[in-house]
Amino acid sequence: MIVLDTHIWVDWIISGAEALPDPIVKAIKTENRLAISAISCFEVSLLVKKGKLELPFNVNEWIFEATLKSNIVSLPITCEIAQLSVSLTDIHRDPADRIIIATAIAYQAKLASIDSIFPNYSELQDRLLGK
Repeated sequence: MIVLDTHIWVDWIISGAEALPDPIVKAIKTENRLAISAISCFEVSLLVKKGKLELPFNVNEWIFEATLKSNIVSLPITCEIAQLSVSLTDIHRDPADRIIIATAIAYQAKLASIDSIFPNYSELQDRLLGK
């Protein structure tokens, strides 16, 4: 399974392979189980509300299309994931990113992200798909 960071998910759905680094595209195309953390739905909704992201249709429809219709599973934020996100190395404070990282670890999945801070997490060693 590959957990897609929010920006990877949005770029994959809206712009396709051209918007992503080749290693991530190759991994996505060969993996049959793609997922996002439920926190990514929160992030997308918040970006739309703040006017920082424009979607082709309303956010509820977009999330439906970008998950169920795109065969991308939304993984819940469990107590285990919440606790794991707090126990991660204190590299940065973005709770959404910490939850996304914890989700990948909890599901023993790869994590597709080009976030420049993620490689600093030793917990992501051998899990991170990036540039």
